[in-house]
Parts: sequence; C-alpha cells; structure tokens
Amino acid sequence: MKKSSKSSLHKPEPHSTSLANISRRKEDNAFPIVGIGASAGGLEVLELFLKNVPAGSGMAFIIVQHLDLTHKGIMVELLQRPTMMPIVQVKDRMKVEPDHVYVIPPNKDMSILHGVLHLEHQDPPGSDWGGSKT
Repeated sequence: MKKSSKSSLHKPEPHSTSLANISRRKEDNAFPIVGIGASAGGLEVLELFLKNVPAGSGMAFIIVQHLDLTHKGIMVELLQRPTMMPIVQVKDRMKVEPDHVYVIPPNKDMSILHGVLHLEHQDPPGSDWGGSKT
C-alpha cells in the first residue's frame, strides 16, 4: 500500500484564497467592487440580491439603474429594507468603502477611478453627446 503525504494534499493553489491572501488584501486596502446594472423594472431583483449578500462580505456594490430623467431618487430608501449595509446615493468624488452600497443619482452619468466615484450631468436623449454644435 502506497503511503500518501498529507503535506502535499493541503498546499494551497498559488491563486487560491488563503488567510495570508486575505490579510494582504486588507493591508493593501484592496477589496472587490461589484457593479450592478438594472433596468427600470429591476427593483425586486436588486432587493432579493441584497437580501442574500452575506454580512461583512468585504465587497462594495455600485448600482446603476435605468431611471426616467424626471424620476425622483427614492432608490436608497427602497433598497435599504432588505440589507443592513449602508446604502447611499452617490455624491461626486465619493470614496468607495467595503460593505457599502452606492446608488447612482437621477440625471447623472457615473465613472470610477482609483476607488473614487465621479458624477457628470447626464445629457438628455437625442442631444449632441460629447461634442459642441457649431
């Protein structure tokens, strides 16, 4: 009977999530940022998703939902019901933090650079986006 070596069975893969990798990630302040897009009818699915995100996941969630340009921003209140994570409407130059949910405000375009959210006014449909009329 061939004797197996226990030490070779428990070696982590180079890219596996180990305690050392998690500790290193926390020291570097690196964490996953998850972008979620939804159509105007996606509220129920977003609520179900947030209800099932484990507490203390260490991830940040950025929700971009298609809204009517005249729609008032009530998404924060609606999405706060199923989760204990703080849910905030994004303000320009807001730093993303783990275990938070960020919601795009109405009438805004949003980008992220180096963990900071940036907002710009959203041009109405049919406008000359990105250029000037001459």
